[in-house]
Amino acid sequence: MAAKNLTGFGVELREIKYKDNIDWLIQFNNCENLWEAQPTFLISQAVYLLGGFLTLIHALRKGGRWPWLWLATICHGLVVEIICYNLPDVDNFWHSQAPIMLFGNRLPLHIILLYPVFIYQASYTVSKLQLPGWAEPFAVGLTTVLIDLPYDIVAVKFLHWTWHDTDPNIADRHYWVPWNSYYFHATFAASFTFWFHLSYNFFGSKVEKWQSKGFFKELRTVLMTSLLGMPGGVLLFIPLYHPLHDLLGIHSEVTFFMLLTLFLVIAWSGDRTQRDRNPSRVGVFDWMLILYIISHYATYLGFTIWGQPEAEVSMGMHEPIGSCSQIVTQKTAFGTVLRKRKYLCMNDYHEDYFSFSCLGGKKPSNGAIWYTVCGTPFRNRNEYIAVIGTICFLAFVVFYNFYFRNYADNKVKSAKDVKKATKQKLA
Repeated sequence: MAAKNLTGFGVELREIKYKDNIDWLIQFNNCENLWEAQPTFLISQAVYLLGGFLTLIHALRKGGRWPWLWLATICHGLVVEIICYNLPDVDNFWHSQAPIMLFGNRLPLHIILLYPVFIYQASYTVSKLQLPGWAEPFAVGLTTVLIDLPYDIVAVKFLHWTWHDTDPNIADRHYWVPWNSYYFHATFAASFTFWFHLSYNFFGSKVEKWQSKGFFKELRTVLMTSLLGMPGGVLLFIPLYHPLHDLLGIHSEVTFFMLLTLFLVIAWSGDRTQRDRNPSRVGVFDWMLILYIISHYATYLGFTIWGQPEAEVSMGMHEPIGSCSQIVTQKTAFGTVLRKRKYLCMNDYHEDYFSFSCLGGKKPSNGAIWYTVCGTPFRNRNEYIAVIGTICFLAFVVFYNFYFRNYADNKVKSAKDVKKATKQKLA
């Protein structure tokens, strides 16, 4: 089917009207039309829906606190996404339209499940190292970035979302991915992990790490983690990013690698501490997660090898089009005033991963918030393959060591097992 025959192709909207609150809350789109427009986007969604389901099955099978961790990642994700769409200073990305869209066509359903795919998977694999509590959040943050890397790099090239063109906080890019996107995933996952385990110690007596303390205590932990995970992540931007980037003009790539170094040193130091080595058996449900993470990396490597980004179009909400001269300001944590255009300027924009070529060069008119953008070809496909291939190799080594060369079993112990272990220690 030619792009011009797609339903909604070339349509421009200045505002979106909803019948009622339910209509605003959830929208359904035609899957066949979306497949013709963006097949890689639907494949990516299917992978995340599958991942969300498999991590849930794994959590329920493991028992203890694992189901609560899974639920906390969902709630944390909803808090982060809703705040981003409603806070102008961080409202700087727009997802392509999916079969099921939430919150005024802003949130695709699968994005909610991205959080357990990233954070639950990272938390479970890191738990096998049995790191000290002070090191574990940083290891989870690093692992989350490793899972995110191929997704961020490849998905934006295939128009799974678009970024704000002039926001200074996302201006420094890596294959069109803001360096701060990696910084975000590292700090928010670390903060989430910190609060999930710290809040657990606030409620009730001390028990084995992954044993549940009961419904209401775990529910309070989930709520506390969901609400504090994002503020904690934001606070981690203050020691490095804001003073170095905003005051000294240091590139975001440098601040990210400084953060990466700090996280790596802490996690590695924790891994060097002495503890009993007790390699755990990789069970059936662990293999389920292993096979899934393989499919995750294979999907985005496959896109770089066989995908055709220039054949994909995104019809939906993007950065609003408007005056090139209208500037808005935002104040950073250190008082620096940053400036950005309020609208996407059609005469001066710098987002090479999309164009308007499939529309015959016709650009959206001022005031449009819903319009069509066209994918662009790889400038060097082999470079993308080399980058994603290297990330896949690194992931293989890391996850192999997590699962097959770990220090301790993270199985949830029964009360009987706990009593037995206590008696053995006292003997």
